[in-house]
Amino acid sequence: MKSFRNHFSLIIALFSILFSIQVFMIVDRSISAYKQNLAKNYTVIVVSQKKLSKQKFLGINKLISKVDELSADSVIKRLSSGMNNKNIKLLKLSLPKFYKISLFYYPSSKELKSLRKDLLRNKYITKIEDFSFNHDTTYKLLLLFKGVVSVFAIVVLIVTTLLIFKELKIWQYKHNERMSIMGLFGAATWLRSAVLFRLAIVDALISTLLALVTFIYISVSPWILKQFEYIGIKVIIFNNVSDFLILLATATFISMFLVLLIVLGHKEEV
Repeated sequence: MKSFRNHFSLIIALFSILFSIQVFMIVDRSISAYKQNLAKNYTVIVVSQKKLSKQKFLGINKLISKVDELSADSVIKRLSSGMNNKNIKLLKLSLPKFYKISLFYYPSSKELKSLRKDLLRNKYITKIEDFSFNHDTTYKLLLLFKGVVSVFAIVVLIVTTLLIFKELKIWQYKHNERMSIMGLFGAATWLRSAVLFRLAIVDALISTLLALVTFIYISVSPWILKQFEYIGIKVIIFNNVSDFLILLATATFISMFLVLLIVLGHKEEV
């Protein structure tokens, strides 16, 4: 029963680390997907005194992916009541050109300022509307959310790693007598500590499988899927191959690394 409790504590500790890592990856993917969604809907409006070609715009900044000229017909229609055709044509010629610029991805505040600066270098461009206030608010909220999740994941990693180290120490003390006897008979260090290595590998595998089952369930949960649908994004919550291998490698590395620290420390004491 006591052995089961030790195993259980180590598995839960490893699972906590894997859970926080996977949540961080989900948040990172969600933010990337949300930024891509924003990029599709986010546009910069440019006013030019002269008609500019799309190639001209594309050469101004690498962020620009698409340029559409906005029709001035709606503006002319409102202003042309009671005007003859000749004056309407003159008005159409005198009006500036309006362009809607789409970007490859949702830019940072620094990239947006650089884009604005590059556009204004063109002598024909007189005004730019980049909705900078709304952009800055949205972008800072995304960064804040990612930062909070990152801090949470790091705190969980540090605290739980210390707990795992303590549990492995308990296992070392429990098998200390047997390890000492094996040492007297000339057994190598790695052989004396085989029980610790076996414990680390088995519990790492079990905790990873537990994380696999948990996130597979979460990935098909109607409530979770509905939340992403409300936001308007599609996110891979758990990739059965790549994410599983990442979590397995992480759990194995952490547990094996801590076992090595304990084994080397024990060797130095002897």
